[in-house]
Amino acid sequence: MESRRFKGLTWDHPRGYRALEAAARRVPELLDWSRQPLEGFESHPVADLAARYDLLVIDHPHVGEIAKEDCIRPLEEIFSPEEIEQWGRQSIGAALRSYRWDGRHYAFPLDVAMQVAARDPDLVASAPDTWDEVLRLSHRIPTALSLAGPHALLTFYSICLALGEEPGSVELVSDVVALAALDMMRALTANAPRGSETLNPIAQLETIANRSGIAFVPLVFGYVNYAAPSSRGVVGFSEAPRIAPGGRRGSVLGGTGIALVRRTEPSLALLDHLRWLMLEETQTGFIPAHAGQPSALSAWRDPSVNIASGEFYAATFETAMSAWVRPRFDGYIAFQNRASATIRDALLNDDPATDTLKRLRTLWQCALDGAQRDFIFIQGQLP
Repeated sequence: MESRRFKGLTWDHPRGYRALEAAARRVPELLDWSRQPLEGFESHPVADLAARYDLLVIDHPHVGEIAKEDCIRPLEEIFSPEEIEQWGRQSIGAALRSYRWDGRHYAFPLDVAMQVAARDPDLVASAPDTWDEVLRLSHRIPTALSLAGPHALLTFYSICLALGEEPGSVELVSDVVALAALDMMRALTANAPRGSETLNPIAQLETIANRSGIAFVPLVFGYVNYAAPSSRGVVGFSEAPRIAPGGRRGSVLGGTGIALVRRTEPSLALLDHLRWLMLEETQTGFIPAHAGQPSALSAWRDPSVNIASGEFYAATFETAMSAWVRPRFDGYIAFQNRASATIRDALLNDDPATDTLKRLRTLWQCALDGAQRDFIFIQGQLP
């Protein structure tokens, strides 16, 4: 068993694979990593991937699906309570908690991300702090919303959070908050560069870095790789906008976790390798040095890590600490995809916000009706 070679699957961006592949070279003959596109990471059924790989880099909204399919080993079956508790203490914000479902954790957080503001610092010296300032800025410089794939819904969520309400009630969001969020999104979409709604977060950040048509995105998942000083244009990152000074910075938590497939019996060497990846010294040194975006709170606070990253972590720290955990019940991913498409199409077609909200609530109710668990996400509660 100790000599077995394991197969892992991560996602196809330097932030997703470079540190993992470099770490695997430290333990020759133990582990090989393959890659999938960002869209597969966000939406591909985990059970299908678990039939082909031993380790998976996953997105936490899949945990309800994972628990139902029983295709991933909970950490509690492998690691001690003390180790799991330590990973929770050392991680920033809700990073570990986001992988917890029905009292068990289905991954440990290798990487943390959340929606933040991204800008061309040559055109936007400092990011607007409030949504009113975002709207005014959009009339002067090319401003885009992140709408591709699941991101239209995630942008909607984050504006609702800034407006003072956590989505997830039986009606999803109240009329007043939902309509205000949709109206704000419609105003920004009307001024957005043509075609920006088709770009995933990586493509939007590439566009800003290349100075080729987008100068500001108020909510997009942050990638440290675009903040570090380099030979091409640097992207400036800042905290997510809020409604008024002192208010909540509405943002949805992202990032990645490493999960062990149920059918795989891990070797002691593999478990030691995973423990090494989660050490604070690894998170603060090795991971940032290899294009990774660590989950450890100590790394986000470390002065040398911040200097090397163009102050990416310090500039978005408040948002990381308060980023919101999405619903994660079985069937949520299908809702997320359909709801996001509904919002995106409504914005592009200039549909009335009341009609859009009605369609969203129909999709949400169908998702709740189909959920297989009694403790589905309601009003921010985490099972």
